[in-house]
Amino acid sequence: MQRRQFTLATSIVSLLSASALQQAYALTLDDISNTDATKGLKTALEKGALSAIGLLGVQDGFLGNDSVRISLPGSLQDAVQLLRTVGQGGRVDELITAMNRGAEAAVPMAKDLLVNAVQTMSVTDAKGILGGGDTAVTQFFANKTRPALAVKFLPIVSQATEKVGLAQKYNDVAGKASEMGLMKKEEANIQQYVTGKTLDGLFFMISEEEKKIRQNPVGYGSSILSKVFGALK
Repeated sequence: MQRRQFTLATSIVSLLSASALQQAYALTLDDISNTDATKGLKTALEKGALSAIGLLGVQDGFLGNDSVRISLPGSLQDAVQLLRTVGQGGRVDELITAMNRGAEAAVPMAKDLLVNAVQTMSVTDAKGILGGGDTAVTQFFANKTRPALAVKFLPIVSQATEKVGLAQKYNDVAGKASEMGLMKKEEANIQQYVTGKTLDGLFFMISEEEKKIRQNPVGYGSSILSKVFGALK
């Protein structure tokens, strides 16, 4: 929260004047140049991505956030309840904590790929994405980076979860359950499962930041964001 307040406070210095704001909101998307549209989009992408990383890539960034906290798959809840009943709840909690700690450690590794993805944005794509839904930018981002991020995240997640003895037992039991059609294949390996959930959480937080930027571009203190996203209102 303090990080976000600091970012907002420092950005207020560059707020547009009242007359400039009025002019920006009088524009339509057709009035925005390709250069400005692309620049606005890239600014939104970078701001949203870096903000999401800052919120998630810290202790309890996942574990302490109910919106992205990684839990064991729903198909294992009966087994989890049984373990808790027989006094093994501590081991379950240890695994869940390790899963979320792995996610928190992995997210900062996304910075370079996400920032580099911003540079791939073409002028032709920009207006179409800007005119899309509230998370069109985020979806573009995910399409560009998700496979590469999965490769980058997996070793970090694996290192965190393999320290917990229950992780291997999870893989053994879940693997058999998957073969029997009792759980999804992508949930049958703890490392793969957590990596996928880490990516889901990252892009969810980017989408939340994107919505805020679209709804209140002025609040982010960027004249180009105010000009471009203001034209969409």
